[in-house]
Order: sequence, then C-alpha cells, then structure tokens
Amino acid sequence: MALVSADSRIAELLGELHQLIKQTQEERSRSEHNLVNIQKTHERMQTENKISPYYRTKLRGLYTTAKADAEAECKILRVRGDFLGKKGGILGEKGGIWGEKVGFGGGLMTLPLWMGKRGEKPPPLCGAVPAAGDYVAKPGDKVAARVKALEGDEQWILAEVVSYSHAANKYEVDDIDEEGKERHTLSRRRIIPLPQWKTNPETDPEALFHKDQLVLALYPQTTCFYRALIHAPPQR
Repeated sequence: MALVSADSRIAELLGELHQLIKQTQEERSRSEHNLVNIQKTHERMQTENKISPYYRTKLRGLYTTAKADAEAECKILRVRGDFLGKKGGILGEKGGIWGEKVGFGGGLMTLPLWMGKRGEKPPPLCGAVPAAGDYVAKPGDKVAARVKALEGDEQWILAEVVSYSHAANKYEVDDIDEEGKERHTLSRRRIIPLPQWKTNPETDPEALFHKDQLVLALYPQTTCFYRALIHAPPQR
C-alpha cells in the first residue's frame, strides 16, 4: 500500500513538473516570436534608411512586450527551481531526473541548481562559495570529515552530520560508507560543510572553482577524499 502511495505521489509530482516545463516552453515561444518581430522591424528600418514615428512607436511596444515576456519566463523558471529544490529529492530517488548527481560509495547525492533573481549573488555553499565562519552544519547535512584511519593516518571522508554540541564545539558525524559505517566525534576544524547547490557556469561563473585551485575530490565509488587541483572549470 505504501509503495502504491509513493508511486502515486511521484506521478503527481511528475505531472506538476511537466506543467511547469510546458509553461516555460510556451513563454519562450511567445518571447521568440516577439524577438523575431523586433529583428524584422529593425531590418525594415535599415532598408528604408529612416526612423519614422511609426517605427519608434512600434519598437517601443515590441520592447515593452519582450521585457514582460522575459520577466514572465524568469518567474516560471524560479518557480520550477523552487519546485525542484523542495520536491526533487523524491523524484531523484526514482531515477534522478534533475540536478547534478555526485557519486560516492556506489550511491548518489543530488544537488539542486541555484537559480537566483537578477543581480542576486550565489549564497554560501553554492558551488565554490564557502560557508560563513560561524556556520553550523545541520543534522543530515553532508560534510567532509577528517578522521584517523585504522593505520593511524588521517584521511578526509564523506560523512553525515548527526548533531553539534555548542558547549563542546564538536560534531557527531556518521561515515556514510555502508560497509564500514562508524560514528566520529570531531572538532569544527575537522569538518568542512559541502556544497548544497550546484552553480550555473553561464550565470554565476564567480561561484565556480578555478583552474589550479586546490580542492578535495572523491575517489571514484568511495567515500574517501584526496587533494586535487582543478584542471578546468565546467563550461556549461
């Protein structure tokens, strides 16, 4: 019964997502049609080699409409982004249809795409933007944790926050490796909060890690990090 209920909920969410995508496509088609009219009007003006009051009035109306179309499309895209941020995890469990998937230990961690308003800067923990110095990771958040290995060496592992003690200034975290799951109590300096959103290279390139920047990267199909240098940031 629970499985049927879950499948029904997923079908409902997919229907909502389909409607949002359809609305986006409709707004984009309307906008493209208006942009074509603007281009044709400019071509006629060049052919006639004059800017008459008629063309001024027509272009003013076309550009006003184009601005309204662009704002409407942005609004729908933000709604879709909010939808994916809140509901995408459920959909991702059924095949991962959105966001960026980061593999670890045979599993997947899905990051939603940050979609801010015009002029809005990416928040902390978006791409390469670090958390504030006084930030405290919440239970369930993924972090990089520096722990002692069996051989006595220290290594960075992928972990999940269980709790944080303000009195002791320490975290309790679980190694997410299903085979060797272990709980660790660590000071804040041994914890690095991981990004919670991926960034769009086209709109927010400043939130990307740059070439030759030192980072922690996961070994393929493991929960262990290694130190690495960025060879090239993503292009899109």
